Amino acid sequence: MMESPLTPQQLWDCALRLLSRRDHSRRELAQKLRQRQFDAELIELALDKLEQQQWLADSRYAAVQVRQHIFKKHGPLRIRVELQRKGVTQADIEQALEEEAPDWFELALACYRSRFAFADRLDIKEKARRVRYLQSRGFTSDHVRYALETPPE
Repeated sequence: MMESPLTPQQLWDCALRLLSRRDHSRRELAQKLRQRQFDAELIELALDKLEQQQWLADSRYAAVQVRQHIFKKHGPLRIRVELQRKGVTQADIEQALEEEAPDWFELALACYRSRFAFADRLDIKEKARRVRYLQSRGFTSDHVRYALETPPE
């Protein structure tokens, strides 16, 4: 017995179910729908319709993701990479970062202090470990230097 092809209505229902849980980028939603064996042309039509009805918006997705990453104390480099990976345009990414506009230096410092205890002297190995940690969180070398060199209050 052959399986019947998936219908446009099933595709629409699936897309809405996914969007009801959380925002997705267009690329991310398309990928999830392809994994469920829906037709590529039907997926594009559905995504266009979802965007027209403003149920799917990369700019809104970017804004939400930027806020979540900042809450997790991630730096601007990591946020940009994660959003690019999800297919968000450079313009949407920059706008979302600009709208949030956190003080990246203070965020790097908060991230650093939440992870490491203050030490008067750090040997080179320990300092390198701390630098790598902040870099892995997406902070620039200027942010890292600020976090390491700011004395405790």
